[in-house]
Amino acid sequence: MDYRVLLYYNYTEITDPEAFAAEHLAFCKSLDLKGRILVANEGINGTLSGTLEATDAYMEMMLADERFKDTYFKMDESEGHAFKKMFVRPRHELVALNLEDDINPLELTGKYLEPQAFKAALLAEDTVVIDARNDYEYDLGHFRGAVRPDIRNFRELPQWIRDNKEKFMDKKVVTYCTGGIRCEKFSGWMVREGYQDVAQLHGGITAYGKDPEVQGELWDGKMYVFDERISVDINQVDKKVIGKEWFDGTPCERYINCSNPFCNKQILVSESNEEKYLGACSYDCATNEKNRYVVKHQLTEVERIEKLTALREELALAK
Repeated sequence: MDYRVLLYYNYTEITDPEAFAAEHLAFCKSLDLKGRILVANEGINGTLSGTLEATDAYMEMMLADERFKDTYFKMDESEGHAFKKMFVRPRHELVALNLEDDINPLELTGKYLEPQAFKAALLAEDTVVIDARNDYEYDLGHFRGAVRPDIRNFRELPQWIRDNKEKFMDKKVVTYCTGGIRCEKFSGWMVREGYQDVAQLHGGITAYGKDPEVQGELWDGKMYVFDERISVDINQVDKKVIGKEWFDGTPCERYINCSNPFCNKQILVSESNEEKYLGACSYDCATNEKNRYVVKHQLTEVERIEKLTALREELALAK
């Protein structure tokens, strides 16, 4: 393929994030790169897409900078751009954990496990594996036996751990996330909370899926990604579909956002049910006057009413 997607982060000191972001954005645009990069005093966190030549030039520039010389780039081939625009934005922190007393991963973080060691931890009876991502990410795909925190946002994770402390305090704990950056602070936070044996998957799920030895084994479903692809395959050994269709519970790995802009709930839905419900998660959302599915498919008012009437009658018969 002629394009690739880069995923990376680096905890390192950036003295003036706003000036850096402006300069970095200009460089990215000069290469026709597209994506999202966050910059803070504590470092950089990015995912972007571009041609092989452009992404090579970007990595060469980054690795030549003393601050980023040890950056670990995770790469995926792509048929084209995975993003629509290019953003580089200054932030207070790279991942929104919102701790009163922040964690510096350069000073405190959990032990790193390479893919082979992480696979062994998945199979160990005395180890608890915690998914550090959001619930909708877990529902699309996760490691077998991993704990699913009941959270919608990463910043909710510390309180959820505190609420369930008795389940984990005396255990060996291993955590994982998409590319590894969330686990850097989360694992360090667990160490500070008093957990004695805490480790993290080095490089995240992305690195695990590309490791030539483990080949993504023991991962079920797909991995959620925050770009136009929505999801990517990880398991190259014995792939399983674990996602369930929002309306009928059948196997599904197709995510959409509810077409009601005031809801925007992410749901797994088949193409047929997306059409039936006008891209919405419920009949009520389907009736919203600002329904994005109606706009996208240029439905006339007559067509919209016909579809809603048919849906209402079907739901009435199902009761």
